[in-house]
Amino acid sequence: MTKTLLLLALSCSFCAQAAITLPKLISDNMVLQRGNAITLWGYADDSETVTVQLNDTVLGQTRAENGRWQFTLPAQAPGCGHSLTFAASNNITLTDICFGDVWLASGQSNMELPMARVAEAYPQDLSSASYPQVRQFTVPQRYNFDAPQQDLSGGQWQPATTEHIAGFSALAFYFARELYQHNGVPVGILNNALGGSPVEAWLSEEALQAFPDALAQGLKFRDKALIAQTEAADKAKNAQWYGALAKADAGLTGATPWYAPKLDDSTWQSFSVPGFRAEPFTGVWWLRKTVQLTAAQAAAADTLRLGSIIDADEVYINGVQVGHTTYQYPPRRYPLPADVLKAGPNLIAVRITATSGKTGLMPDKPYWLGNDTQQISLSGDWKMRTGGKAEVLPGDTFIRWQPLGLYNGLTAPLTKFPLKGVIWYQGESNVGREQQYLRRFRALIRDWRAKWHQPQLPFLYVQLANYLEKSPEPTESGWAALREAQRRVQDEPNTAMVVAIDVGEWNDIHPVDKKTLGQRLALAARAVALGEDVQYQGPQLQSVKAQGDKLLLSFDQQLVLKPGQSFAIAGSDGQYRWAQVTLQGKQLVLSHADIKAPVQVRYAWADNPDAVLYNQAGLPASPFVYPAE
Repeated sequence: MTKTLLLLALSCSFCAQAAITLPKLISDNMVLQRGNAITLWGYADDSETVTVQLNDTVLGQTRAENGRWQFTLPAQAPGCGHSLTFAASNNITLTDICFGDVWLASGQSNMELPMARVAEAYPQDLSSASYPQVRQFTVPQRYNFDAPQQDLSGGQWQPATTEHIAGFSALAFYFARELYQHNGVPVGILNNALGGSPVEAWLSEEALQAFPDALAQGLKFRDKALIAQTEAADKAKNAQWYGALAKADAGLTGATPWYAPKLDDSTWQSFSVPGFRAEPFTGVWWLRKTVQLTAAQAAAADTLRLGSIIDADEVYINGVQVGHTTYQYPPRRYPLPADVLKAGPNLIAVRITATSGKTGLMPDKPYWLGNDTQQISLSGDWKMRTGGKAEVLPGDTFIRWQPLGLYNGLTAPLTKFPLKGVIWYQGESNVGREQQYLRRFRALIRDWRAKWHQPQLPFLYVQLANYLEKSPEPTESGWAALREAQRRVQDEPNTAMVVAIDVGEWNDIHPVDKKTLGQRLALAARAVALGEDVQYQGPQLQSVKAQGDKLLLSFDQQLVLKPGQSFAIAGSDGQYRWAQVTLQGKQLVLSHADIKAPVQVRYAWADNPDAVLYNQAGLPASPFVYPAE
């Protein structure tokens, strides 16, 4: 009997029984971990017999028990174009299966941030993407506090081609592309990230036993009535606040709306864009600017760029709304409707809603009207007027960020899927709680390794990038303290940390340069996960010795010292001052004229430090403090 007839016969012999089904992860175009025996699984009525075929080879049979069946697929070499058939009372054939390296990409918004958000910086990477053997499965963001979920609510594997690339995690894509271009092995990415999430949201109930306060907070939300009540209260609070503000906004309630071109704004105040309101303000305020265009300019302009605005905005051109953003972080890049612009004067009006006191248009961002090659600057003088004032808007509960929910709903269904490793970018939401973060981040690494039954699972993570304004003098920093907690976790086996203090943006918590970080993560993967002899870390501090009025810092590599102030030293009084720095091969000599006996040193200890210390391969050193605080 041929293999096809065998499958047909086996299938028909169970026609009276319920059909087999597969979990969402096991589907067309999936990537399975090469070189590992893989347990495939699915669901069926008890005693359903399932025959498994890889390409043209029948591998064997298994029988469902307790509504579930599983089958062990032998280890396979890397490659794509395979098919898998599961035959029982129904047949399921999956096509274009790859065997390669599967990476879990998790964390918060800097991991979630899609390629669409970096299109302006890397247009060719989207317009010409053609990496069909690099694939992503985006995990649906459905939290659960009741129990670890067995399956996901949806999702599909998609290749890194022009049709799908915009939805790829930018960091995960650049990481995967770098590895694929290095060794030609297919790469699968499980995109399992959610913006704003703290580390405790990703811990299992077992791991949260060590943190009873966090566990108790998560367990509260097993009460469905509490979730419904909380969501309703947040919705009502927001509706009341925004509704009252709209009624109080003279820009909307007057005889002539303030976005109308015919409005006389000659008595409005002057306001310089970009910039912030001088005094704390909560409520709504308006900006207006008239731009003169030629017929050619009006025809060519297809985009309005308004940088970043705190907090929300509605934008009008010639009385037509062309854009709307509800919170601070997304870049304001508004495509313009046809014929909205005309030769002659064009009125741009912006309605800005401020929720918590600080408001304005972020400096060092693009402000223009035009297209990607020709722009008319919108920086400079605008007209400004307050529409209405309000009290500070109370924050939402954000149930999706509560402990336990993301592990149960997003991560648990993935734990049966063998991995090559994890890449992780998270921590911004835990700034200010560094000691707590140190313990919980360690617990997460150990927890996930236990849940995947891979005790040496490589875990690669990104240290927080530089952010916020620079400080002229040495100072305390919550961001630096969180980075130090991340640095200390490197003593967990099979981990590697990527330094990011030279690729951030002072005015954006979501820096665009995910390509550099992806390349650095790929270097770490080659060393930690692939076992290659490759330099993947910047200089590591080996020792600190006091020599009279100097400190001698020794590192493991030849050093490159760039301009800037980042080394601060202190005596026993703990008063830090910028140090004079002398480079001597693998050593630095630090001193300050007013410190006779230095005993403490900090490097890059600031929200937004100067990155001055590198190795000869261009990899930066991590911020550090000595002795540990």
